[in-house]
Amino acid sequence: MCLAIPARVIELTDRDCARVDLGGVRREISLALVDEVAVGDYVIVHVGYALSRLDADEAERTLALFAEAGVDIAGAGGGAGP
Repeated sequence: MCLAIPARVIELTDRDCARVDLGGVRREISLALVDEVAVGDYVIVHVGYALSRLDADEAERTLALFAEAGVDIAGAGGGAGP
């Protein structure tokens, strides 16, 4: 199963890269597919790439649903990224 999850951008590390927080785990991801991302934004992450920006309220609702379902977000953020 493939899973794309919301992550909050905590640092812009490069022109096309950022560090995100995935349930307490920090990972570097590629922003090559998304324009105009800023620190504090939420993005949908799949296999190390941000696919789109996401409204903060929607991100929080989605993360709450994952938690309610018992999905370990920190363990789900793997994949091959930059």
